[in-house]
Amino acid sequence: MKLRSWACCSALLLAAWLLAGPAQAQALEPLQAQVLRSDAAQPPDPHDARWQPVALPDAQQAPAVWYQLVFTLPAAAAEQLQQDGWMLYLPYFYGGGSVWLNGRLVGAVPETTAETRVRWQRPQLLALPPSLLLPAANRLQLRVASSQAPAAAMLPRLVLGPQSQLLPQFDLRLFFVRTVPVITVVVSSMAGLFALYIWLRRPRETLYAIAGLVGVAWALRTTTFVFDVLPAWAWPLWRLMYHASNGGFIVLLVLFALHLARWQPRWLVRGLVGWWALGPLVYLLGGASPAAEQWVARWWVAGFIPIGVLGVLVAVCAAWRRPSAERALIALVFVLTLLSGVHDHFMAQQSPWFSTLLPGWSAHRFFLLHYGANLLLLTMGGLITLRYVRNLRALEESHRTLEARVAAREKEIGASYARIAALQREQAATDERQRIMQDLHDGLGAQLFTSLLRAERGALAPPQVSGVLRAAIDEMRVALDALGSDEGDFAAAWADFRFRWDARLREAGLAAHWRQELPEQPLAMPPHSTLQVLRIAQEALTNVLKHARARTVEVTLAWRDGLLQLDLADDGAGMPSQPGSGHGLPNMQARAARLGGRLLRMERPQGCCWRLELPLAQTRDGLPP
Repeated sequence: MKLRSWACCSALLLAAWLLAGPAQAQALEPLQAQVLRSDAAQPPDPHDARWQPVALPDAQQAPAVWYQLVFTLPAAAAEQLQQDGWMLYLPYFYGGGSVWLNGRLVGAVPETTAETRVRWQRPQLLALPPSLLLPAANRLQLRVASSQAPAAAMLPRLVLGPQSQLLPQFDLRLFFVRTVPVITVVVSSMAGLFALYIWLRRPRETLYAIAGLVGVAWALRTTTFVFDVLPAWAWPLWRLMYHASNGGFIVLLVLFALHLARWQPRWLVRGLVGWWALGPLVYLLGGASPAAEQWVARWWVAGFIPIGVLGVLVAVCAAWRRPSAERALIALVFVLTLLSGVHDHFMAQQSPWFSTLLPGWSAHRFFLLHYGANLLLLTMGGLITLRYVRNLRALEESHRTLEARVAAREKEIGASYARIAALQREQAATDERQRIMQDLHDGLGAQLFTSLLRAERGALAPPQVSGVLRAAIDEMRVALDALGSDEGDFAAAWADFRFRWDARLREAGLAAHWRQELPEQPLAMPPHSTLQVLRIAQEALTNVLKHARARTVEVTLAWRDGLLQLDLADDGAGMPSQPGSGHGLPNMQARAARLGGRLLRMERPQGCCWRLELPLAQTRDGLPP
């Protein structure tokens, strides 16, 4: 089935080629013409003796010249003029001019004037009116004006033929010499500016800066193929920009190759930049004259051939020394771009040996550097993009590695903090026990030792011994309550204290009323601080039992505005006008001060009321929860 399809398609293509054969034969491409040097606006006499035969294409160093040739309309074409008119196709017509058929003007392309400068890069397709075409010989005369660059009157190898044959040729050349440059200007500008933006964000990445400048330089250089007509005052600036961007493009390409090869000697870089600046400088010092333009186009541009060869050698050596697909591709494209540049140089200079070697090709002046450079820029863009993607991936990988390391380090630090916190808690508990033991030694121990000495001397009566022992037992129980609370929960220690003292108060015949307004969550307090609060409460209740002669005791424990408030009120005799010589009250006040709180006496109609206010977070000798 595939063989049958292939045979069928081949037959159709062969039939189309055979049918198109006679029509293709109708097109005329004269190889000879006659030239006459004259800048007259009207065609010279066809029989003037000054007409000289020339081969096409031809170039004359003159402001304007006239060409004429004679052609015979084929019989088949004469029959189809109404359906498929004949046209004149000029691949280039740089300086403009006019076209005359059998003595009648059939078309004109604007020429350079005092106000404007022209350089027509686009091809020209002019219709030949059927009414002027003769079945016998027809005389075609063309006035060809000189352009500014190149400074010569040039006539290409023109083509005469039906519109159906010439229009595709015209459209194809128009696409390559006009549409492609417009696309190149837009794409190169955007790509170059984007690369420069990346370089501004990453100044150490010099390759992005070089690639960005290459793109911008090539975009500026390509604009010469986009604008055909310019004001006279802008033409010197336009050509200056062209020369600067043309030389800059080549020099920057070589710098790009040197950067890839990691070989950038200063003397070489300075020499390249110096040659780059030489052309625009000569053009400026020469007053933008045709002579300066010719020197720059012939000698300065020729100097870029060895510079381009250097860039190719560097790219090839870099690919040889450090093989990789990217470097090999860059070297290959550098070679192609160099060859296209050399081709364009010989094409622009109308080299005789080049015209002899490729007569048909050179006749149409089809320049290749635009496409070789576009291929190079595309390759560079791909390489830069690949490099950028690799950098992003490396950055992402480094971020992931860094995140993993940070997470591991955070885990280690957290474990270290946990160990340190555990050690601190153990040390705090040890310190608390040490302080309580010291407190018991200084308080309970001293009290027992003193009582023992008095008992041995017989200074204590049996009731006094009982009181001393009871006080010692109370002191010990308070210490046990403070040490026995779970995780420093003051409420638990207070519950044990309340249970013991409620029974003792009732045994003494006092009605005890206990109120508690604490939060639901545990009220954390260091054991030593708990011990001090319980001692204050114990001292106050002991004073009530000994001195107040009260019937009722009210004890309120509350948590208000960050303060722990302990109120102890009785309905007894109250405080005497002259304080006694005991140490109970001073001890209570000293304990409150050590905790960072205060002990206040509250006014009431009968009895006495003491209030302890303690900011738990500011205890002086306690630890934070």
